[in-house]
Amino acid sequence: MQEIRITDNLDALFDVLPPSIVDSLKRIERFNELIEVVMDLGRPPESRYAGEHAGEQILRNEEIAAADIEYVLSRISEFDADNRAGIARTLHRISAIKNRRSVVVGLTCRVGRAVYGTLGIIEDIITSGKSILLLGRPGVGKTTMLREAARVLAESRRVVIVDTSNEIGGDGDIPHPAVGRARRMQVATPNLQHEVMIEAVENHNPQVIVIDEIGRAAEAEAARTIAERGVQLIGTAHGQTLENLMANPTLSDLIGGIESVTLSDEEARRRGTQKTVLERRAPPTFDVLIEIQDRHKLLVHPDVGQAVDSLLRGKPPMAELRYYDGGEIKIEKVRVTRADTLSDSQTPRSPQRQFAQAARTEYGVPAAPAASIAQPAVRMHTSADTMPQPEQSAQSELPARLHGKTMQLYAFGIPRNRLAQSVRQLGVPAEIVDSLEDADVLITAKAYYRQRPKIISEAEHLNIPIYVLRSNSLTQMENCLADLFSLSSAESTPYEAAIEESESAVRRVLAGERMVDLSPQNAFIRRQQHEMARAANLVSHSYGKEPYRRVRIFRD
Repeated sequence: MQEIRITDNLDALFDVLPPSIVDSLKRIERFNELIEVVMDLGRPPESRYAGEHAGEQILRNEEIAAADIEYVLSRISEFDADNRAGIARTLHRISAIKNRRSVVVGLTCRVGRAVYGTLGIIEDIITSGKSILLLGRPGVGKTTMLREAARVLAESRRVVIVDTSNEIGGDGDIPHPAVGRARRMQVATPNLQHEVMIEAVENHNPQVIVIDEIGRAAEAEAARTIAERGVQLIGTAHGQTLENLMANPTLSDLIGGIESVTLSDEEARRRGTQKTVLERRAPPTFDVLIEIQDRHKLLVHPDVGQAVDSLLRGKPPMAELRYYDGGEIKIEKVRVTRADTLSDSQTPRSPQRQFAQAARTEYGVPAAPAASIAQPAVRMHTSADTMPQPEQSAQSELPARLHGKTMQLYAFGIPRNRLAQSVRQLGVPAEIVDSLEDADVLITAKAYYRQRPKIISEAEHLNIPIYVLRSNSLTQMENCLADLFSLSSAESTPYEAAIEESESAVRRVLAGERMVDLSPQNAFIRRQQHEMARAANLVSHSYGKEPYRRVRIFRD
């Protein structure tokens, strides 16, 4: 195991903090475990620590006053557009909380540490010349590893760092020594990051570009442009696993992008799949993807394209599990099953499973997921004209809090006015809400569900049941509501009343009446009434215009 050396420049941070806070920090003496100091107006200051005794500690009983915040502000650089500032030639970061008048009312003073010697576990990959993407939860060490990679590569190559928030090279015009001979380009505002990435390639002839936190579509496109010019890219992105990127429509281009394609009958039979499947759209921007599980344990996908293809076909990909054991680096070939490799964190379903839900047959309910992963119920509604006959009451699958109250529906990608019309026509106790957090059920269209937008992921995270419509027709919406409210149950509803009226009309005509006109109903109920007449060998026709169109039943 490589020797680890840490530089933290704590004295520089203590110089900008109020003396009373510094005295408290020195009495506690947990300098190596200190993460940050929090100063909020009107509250006692506190320090936060990592390690075995992780947690928070009050630094003094006296509340933070405006003078304390001003003391810090007068000793640091100005805040950028992302409300971050720093201390020149250090990695410390001071983030501001401002009120509506842009006055600073809170500060988070984060300790920045340069850690040397962390790259040994993947140095062979870093120096291979391949483009590498690092993933991992916040605080796991992505930026630290990125900084070390820039320093190591700069010893033999031309390296340019695109430093959006001065996270990599530190504050000030002179980069921190931790980046070695690498050159650093600062970014005025975060939304200009993609432009600086292109500028770095066009103006400074780099062999390697280092970029932290690729999070926007423009940045993903800029990354692809850079890779196509033969420049090695080393970056980080939002997400913890390869599956996260595949399910993220904004960043999926980094691993080749995903699209729906239609196979020929022969190819579908050969693969044993449906005709419409998901495929990788293009070669990945990054050749290698590394999931950082902790500082001494990484999962390496050495061929991103092959890993994505495997996942899209429902097969777990092969990867390298790298970790330290007794000071030595161990490398194991593993088949990626999240229960084995990511046991320390909760993981989402693979994109193949996520997208496959939209291909289920009518009213098919997905199998119960593993207990460790919260999943919503997903139903698929087809364009069938007949009343659905679900295996169980839809309400039995919904949270118990829905029973006996108005159901809150959130419409995503479908016309709210049509859904509201369906609610009125069926007379069910439901209302359409504007916020997902207030919803009991999310109703969306198949096309939107397949794209996996952020709102779908949020609904799954909140364990909100998702109902998927094949189209935006009133019939589909009425079928969905009928399923949700179990309209075939004994509960008295306008639907039940209409069916009872139809049964009575059939009996009257069979008893000798020439014809019977039924009450005006919507198209969904009228179809049921026509079916009932046909089953009794009677004739039925619809007359009138909406919303007063009605069915007449009579003898042939």
